[in-house]
Amino acid sequence: MDISFILDDLNDAQRQAVTLDESHGLILAGAGSGKTRVLVHRIAWLTKVMGYSPYNILAVTFTNKAANEMRGRVENLIGQQAGGLTMGTFHGIAYRILRQHYQDANLPNNFQILDADDQKRVLKRLLKAMELDEAQWPVKQVQAFINGEKEEGRRPHHIEIGHNPYVAKLVEIYKEYEELCQRGGLVDFAELLLRAHELWLKKPHILGHYQARFRHILVDEFQDTNTLQYAWLRVLAGASGKLFVVGDDDQSIYGWRGARVENIRQFDQDFAGTLMVRLEQNYRSTGTILKAANALISHNDSRMGKQLWSAGEEGDPILLYEAFNEFDEARYVTSQIENWVEQGGQRDEVAVLYRSNAQSRMIEQALMQAQIPYRVYGGLRFYDRAEVKDVLAYLRLVVNREDDAAFERVYNHPPRGIGQKTADSIRQVARDQQISLWQASQMLLENSLKARAKTAVQGFIDLIEQLQDALHAQDLEQQFVKTISLSGLQAHFEKDQSEQGQGRLENLDELISAAAQFDNRAKQQTAAGINTEESVMAAEDESVRLDGTTLIDNPEQSTLEEFLAQSALEAGEQQADAWESCVQLMTMHSAKGLEFPLVFMIGMEEGLFPSQQSQEDASRLEEERRLAYVGITRAEKQLIMTFAQRRRLHGSEFFPVMSRFIKEIPPEYIQEVRLSGRVQPTMEREGSAGFTSSARQNETGFQIGERVSHAKFGDGIVLNYEGSGEHARIHVNFTEFGSKWLVLAYARLEKR
Repeated sequence: MDISFILDDLNDAQRQAVTLDESHGLILAGAGSGKTRVLVHRIAWLTKVMGYSPYNILAVTFTNKAANEMRGRVENLIGQQAGGLTMGTFHGIAYRILRQHYQDANLPNNFQILDADDQKRVLKRLLKAMELDEAQWPVKQVQAFINGEKEEGRRPHHIEIGHNPYVAKLVEIYKEYEELCQRGGLVDFAELLLRAHELWLKKPHILGHYQARFRHILVDEFQDTNTLQYAWLRVLAGASGKLFVVGDDDQSIYGWRGARVENIRQFDQDFAGTLMVRLEQNYRSTGTILKAANALISHNDSRMGKQLWSAGEEGDPILLYEAFNEFDEARYVTSQIENWVEQGGQRDEVAVLYRSNAQSRMIEQALMQAQIPYRVYGGLRFYDRAEVKDVLAYLRLVVNREDDAAFERVYNHPPRGIGQKTADSIRQVARDQQISLWQASQMLLENSLKARAKTAVQGFIDLIEQLQDALHAQDLEQQFVKTISLSGLQAHFEKDQSEQGQGRLENLDELISAAAQFDNRAKQQTAAGINTEESVMAAEDESVRLDGTTLIDNPEQSTLEEFLAQSALEAGEQQADAWESCVQLMTMHSAKGLEFPLVFMIGMEEGLFPSQQSQEDASRLEEERRLAYVGITRAEKQLIMTFAQRRRLHGSEFFPVMSRFIKEIPPEYIQEVRLSGRVQPTMEREGSAGFTSSARQNETGFQIGERVSHAKFGDGIVLNYEGSGEHARIHVNFTEFGSKWLVLAYARLEKR
């Protein structure tokens, strides 16, 4: 039999993996090493060479897209339909099994799947029926608890409550939810896998049938499996089935949602006779990028070990830009994208990666000002995010009680007991009387509302009035701080301990930063005057408005109203159309599995990446390092990293230090870019302070961190400087007027 079509286009390690004998196989597949190719060719090998029917093969993936792609590639390779081959996600396969054996699984024939939103609505109704206040028992938190317990294989009676009344109530909700779903024939995603697992344990004859059928089980992205998925595979494989798992412990980045990197690390202990093959040849990135990634990940102690390499070119060094603040960082990234396009590159070849969604705001702003189309991959633009719109809606209602859209958004968010019936009554009165929802609420308070509804509506009316009083005479930053706190949004989102909940809080902090920067720039222009050299430099330094235009004094409009108007305009700007060539913005997590010729990794600072929380937890720090490794290996040709000397983060000013992840990359793989945009020779280490180079010699006579005084702006601290001679500029953070770039020849700064 001619088997050349299966093996000819494989490298030695891939060929070794594909042709493994009747053993368990653990394939450590590095980034860009062709893991999907190995899985596809393994299926072809099993059917065409080893003589197995496709009926005897099960291939498990994590997404339907991956399953469909793999099936298509298998059929293209073997030249025929892969009939009988079972391929799909864990949940999809479990669903098919439960459909086939619904009676044994104690389910009705017409059982229905609950997606995440459906599950949320069911839980919302249940909490109401149990007379539990949603403010104290947020639906998302309850949902996360139930799904998390199921993914660990635990039913309510398995959970140890101890003396914790909070856990006791969650377990009670879990139990009631189970009974409700059983009565209604409802099955959520986590239940699919747990019910199928329990079916096998309770019905040995059914398990025996599938063990006899699926002689070979192939699993993609094995490092992302959770406790239940691993148990499910172990039971299905039994004593005779052969597992062929492909994964990379260095790319295990989903611990926060249940993935256990320990599964891949203990695989050869749980499955005797496992043969391990390392796929280390990378077909994506340059040699320099791979060497940097290898050096970084080597700082993780508990890894299985491999060294990525490429037969291709060494490529350019990683560029490192030290920005003086987040505005400068965004401007630099934008300028480099413009250079890329000018040199013949395409916008869709560029990705900007960040650790937190909140970081996208400054990049979005700079790209819009430069008229560069972009898309936020797998997410929303900053001013389109729900939590941001929530805060803005409260402020819109403070400014204008007739704003019905703002009223609709926040009247019962966070939940305050204004039910659907009461809301419908308010809407009906507003329609009948041709008045606003605010006026209708006040009218109903005087007439027909029942006591409980009246208390809830009055509470909302009082809250808006209280906000107006509290915001009076406050600067814009404090107006946002107080609104987020007094509205209850801060406390509401703090109850969600998930990664998504943390992201919402970070977006609220970033909104406070946006308000502070907007207010500061307005004050700078007012104080400095339109034509002074200092104000010109200040306007040149920072994109003055959210949309990049300049501020124009309007005595009839408050700063808050100006901000609300600009945020609405920015939210109204549509993302680039799907067909349009555009820059991709995304979190490091969203970037996994993708690749781009040019990649930016921004905000590479201690406290941001790695995060403050991970610095205190060794296992979380290792996962953050794996995330940085994933980010680096997304780049094909050029990688650019940035960090800032000063950053406004979580509503406060910080002077961060460069991320340890940069310091863990050998200096020979990095070139530093100075403020002028020129690339300097490879840096030398200077302790923990970061990099130094000859470009950093100071010709201004002032040192970073030095205290100075200005006749108009008062006392300040030097943050940075650039240029030389009469064109030299110096960046000073003034105590009263904020940061400014001044031309040294005109500034007349005095040392203090």
